[in-house]
This record gives sequence, structure tokens and C-alpha cells, in this order.
Amino acid sequence: MLRLTLLEVFLRALPEEFLVIFAVYVFSKTVINAKKYIISSILYVLAVYLIRLLPIQYGVHTILNIIVIIVLTVTINKINIVKSIKASIMSVILLFTCEGINVFIVQHVFKADVKYVFSQPSLKVLYAIPSLVIFAVVVFTYYFYLKIGRASCRERVYGE
Repeated sequence: MLRLTLLEVFLRALPEEFLVIFAVYVFSKTVINAKKYIISSILYVLAVYLIRLLPIQYGVHTILNIIVIIVLTVTINKINIVKSIKASIMSVILLFTCEGINVFIVQHVFKADVKYVFSQPSLKVLYAIPSLVIFAVVVFTYYFYLKIGRASCRERVYGE
């Protein structure tokens, strides 16, 4: 099982799942509805917590999480199903890539024993911060890139 402690839920899962739902909005190029975003993010945090309690192999929870993201973003956020599927998979792949980069950083920059670090909840939260920051930077960079692109397009069309 992949149980999460309350420390991990509040300091890691909560910000990460809010970022994942935000990433789906950004990658699907959907305008953000704050109320729906918050509701779907909180439901996603709860779903991730419950899925992690299931007695399943590592990796199966990822597939279940993607399904939950798609269901939430289609039903609550009203994102087109095809866009939701693409954006959900892109978000999870990006998150895994950031976590892979983080493992490299933990091993080679911090010179820490990865098995030990990830067996201790407080160390896992601390050492996982770089992957969360990298993920946030990439998603927000793309978000602002889209915003700037839309603004410059409006200037060309409307002369604003």
C-alpha cells in the first residue's frame, strides 16, 4: 500500500493535486472557473488519498488517478473529454518527469540515500519540494505564454 500521512497530504498532496488540476486547465487551454477549480481539486485530493489506501500494485494507482482527473475535469469543470484526456496524460507525464529530475537531484546534488529519504514522511516532503517547484514553474510558464499569446493576438485583431 502507498499510504499517505497527514503531513504528506497537507504539505505534498494538496499543493500537487491543485497544480495537476490547474495543469489540466492550462494544457486543455480552458478558461479557469475558480469555484469549479477548487471543488475539483479538493475532490481530487480526497480521491488520491483513498486510492493510495487501496491494496494495489504501484503504477495501478496512477491509472486510477488519471481516470479520476478525467472524470472530474469533464463533469465538474466541463472540459471537452478529448482535451481532458490529452491534458490529464500530459500533466501526469510532466509530473513524473519532474519527479525523475528530483530523484536525480536528491541522489547527485544532495548526495542523499533515496530509499531512506522516501521511507521517512518528513524527509520525503522536504526532498520532494524541487519536483513540485519544477512542475509549477513549467505549468505557470506555459500558462503565461498562452496569456501573452492571447493578449498579442487581441492587439493584432482589435488594435488594443
